[in-house]
Amino acid sequence: MASVWAYSLVSVIIVSLLSFIGILFLAISHKKLKKMLLFLVSFAAGALFGDVFVHLLPEIISEAGFGINISIYVLLGILTFFVLEKLIFWRHCHIPTSENHPHPVAFMNLIGDGLHNLIDGMIIAGSYIASIPIGIATTIAVILHEIPQEISDFGILIYGGFTRMKALLFNFFSAFLAVIGAIVILVIDISIENISIFLVPFTAGGFVYIAGSDLIPELKKVSGFKNSILQLLAFFAGILIMLLLTLL
Repeated sequence: MASVWAYSLVSVIIVSLLSFIGILFLAISHKKLKKMLLFLVSFAAGALFGDVFVHLLPEIISEAGFGINISIYVLLGILTFFVLEKLIFWRHCHIPTSENHPHPVAFMNLIGDGLHNLIDGMIIAGSYIASIPIGIATTIAVILHEIPQEISDFGILIYGGFTRMKALLFNFFSAFLAVIGAIVILVIDISIENISIFLVPFTAGGFVYIAGSDLIPELKKVSGFKNSILQLLAFFAGILIMLLLTLL
């Protein structure tokens, strides 16, 4: 159990620190950053799908079978992330954006991303409870998703009227909820056995929704044969990473 705590906490702390990655891209031109993000999004989509179908579902099916309960937990994961996404865009504001009045989209992004990070922490801890290799694979998949996500979050906060320092700090506070989520799951596991039977398929549903609803639609916005080939290669590379992790 001590190793599960150690792996889980180190993983969620690393994921939380990714919130500072936005500062590294301030000097990059918008055009270059857009091309780089598309590659990262493609790679992240492949990694998320790979984690679901190579690691998460095979693990839980071998452990608990594939009954109606597993299907319901997967659907709950999809539904939860759908609701979170809807919460981010639930209202608009018509007061001009300024440092003293950040646009509501920035606050809604913080709330939605905070809940997302909380669940990410729960997902990572739940995956380590299932097994260390599953936890490592899930952490890598979360990291690959969080890199473009955190860059995007930082940009939204800047766009919403936050100063650069305030955007970095608020983004970190939002990301740190992953640590709290992990601790909650690790504590609960002391008194509730087999919590991974719920969390692992729930994770799978969440990842399917993120990859299929959020990431892949972004890739469709850019056309052209060269871009499509690069996106496809990055997508396959993400899946390949998950396949190679099975060798561990």
